[in-house]
Amino acid sequence: MTRADILVYNGTILTMDDQNKIIPDGLLAISGNTITYIGKPARDRLALRDSGEAGWDKKGLIRAEKELDAKGGLILPGLINGHTHAAMSLFRGLADDLPLLDWLNDYIFPAESKMDAAFVRVGTLLACAEMIMSGTTTFCDMYLFEEEVASAARRAGMRCLVGEVLYDFPSPNYGPIERGFEYTESLIQKWQDDPLVSIAVEPHSLFTCSPDLLTTANKLALEYDVPLIIHVAETLTELAEVKKRYGKTPVEHLHSLGLLEAHLIADHCVHLNDLDIKTMAEHRVKAIDNPESNMKLASGISPVPELLAQGVTVGLGTDGCASNNNLDLFGEMDMAAKIHKIQTMDPTVTDAVTVLRMATIEGAKALGLEDTTGSLEKGKKADVIVIDTHKPHLTPMYNPYSLLVYAATGNDVRHSIIDGKVVMEDRRLLTLDVADIIERSKEISKKVREWVRIDRD
Repeated sequence: MTRADILVYNGTILTMDDQNKIIPDGLLAISGNTITYIGKPARDRLALRDSGEAGWDKKGLIRAEKELDAKGGLILPGLINGHTHAAMSLFRGLADDLPLLDWLNDYIFPAESKMDAAFVRVGTLLACAEMIMSGTTTFCDMYLFEEEVASAARRAGMRCLVGEVLYDFPSPNYGPIERGFEYTESLIQKWQDDPLVSIAVEPHSLFTCSPDLLTTANKLALEYDVPLIIHVAETLTELAEVKKRYGKTPVEHLHSLGLLEAHLIADHCVHLNDLDIKTMAEHRVKAIDNPESNMKLASGISPVPELLAQGVTVGLGTDGCASNNNLDLFGEMDMAAKIHKIQTMDPTVTDAVTVLRMATIEGAKALGLEDTTGSLEKGKKADVIVIDTHKPHLTPMYNPYSLLVYAATGNDVRHSIIDGKVVMEDRRLLTLDVADIIERSKEISKKVREWVRIDRD
C-alpha cells in the first residue's frame, strides 16, 4: 500500500510536459511537497470508496489524508507570472490613460518616493491574494523593499523570484546605489536556501541605469549564480534615448556591456529588430511578454512569434496593477493569443497551447525554475491548480487548451496547491485573511491620494 498526503482526482490532467500529455480522469498524488504519482486510476473510484478505501494507482492502493475532487474539471500546473511589481496593487487605477514616462515621472515615482516597508508589505499581500485566487502559484517581482515582498510571499505560501530595483537615483529604501548592491547581496544570502523564495539582481532599465551600474549588477548576479532581470526595449522613447546616449539599440548596448547571456531575463522586449532577436537567441536570453500593460501604455506589441521562431524562451507576465490593472494571467493569456493574431493577420500564430505553455512550463524555464515547477511530472514540486468547468461559459469543452486561454478567468480556479500545501480550497484562501488585507489596503489608498493629485487636468 502506498501513502500520500494529498490526492487530486476526477479531472482531466494537462501535464504541460514535453509532449503536452493529457490524462483524462486522472489521479495525482502528492507526498510532502513533491508529486509522487500522476496517471489514471486502476478501477472505478466509487466502488473503491464504497469499500472504505481512500484512493489508488495502477501499481496498487494509495491512501491519503487529504483528497481534492476536481469534479470533472481541469487539473494543471499553477500559472507563472513572469514579471510584475506586486506592491503596485495599491496603485491600481492611479493616473490611468497616460504615456509611460508621464505616468512614471508625474505620478508613480513621486508616490514611490514616499512609500515605506509597511506599504510594500500590505500591497504584496493584496497581490498574493489576487494571484492565488486567480491561479498563479509563482511570480517574479521587481520593486522596492523586496525583503517585505519575500516575507509576504512566504506568508502567503507562494513561490517567487524577487529582486530589489536598482537605479542611478537614490532609492526610498536603500538610498545611494552602493547600498542598493549591499541590500541585494544581503537578500541573496538570507534567502538562498528557502524552498519558496529565490532572489535575482534587478537593475531597472537602460535609461535609468548607467553602464557602471549595469556591469556591477551583472558581476553580482554571476558571483551568486542568480538571474539578472531588466526592462528592455519597452518603449520608442527608451529606444531613442539609448540610441542617443550610446549609438546602439538596447540589445546591442547590453551585448556591448557583456550582459547578454543565458542568465539575463529581459522584460517587455517590444521594440526589437531582426538582428536583436537573432542575438538574443544566440545568447539564450529569456524574454517575458506583458501584452496588456504594453497595450494600455501604448508601448507597442512584442514580436513574440518571431522570438519563438528563433528559439527564444518566452514567458508571460502581467506587469504591475498600475499599468494593467489586474494580475489575472487567464486574461493575459487571452490577450497574448489574440494580439499577435491581429498584428500578423494570421489566426494560427500564438495558438492556445503555445500561450498556455508561456504561462506554465516556458515561464518556469524563463525564470530558471523548470526543474521545480511549470509542469505536472513525478518528482517536481506540487504546484497545482484545479479549474471548475461546470459553468455556462466553460460549456461545452471540445479543447481544454482553447477553453483555458479563450474562455476561462481567474474566478474559475477552484483549488490551488503550492509546494504541496493547499493554499486555496473551494475558493477559500487558507493562508491569508483577505478581508483584513482589503481594509488595510483601503486605508493606505487614502494616503496615496494625499501623496499624488489624481485629478490633474
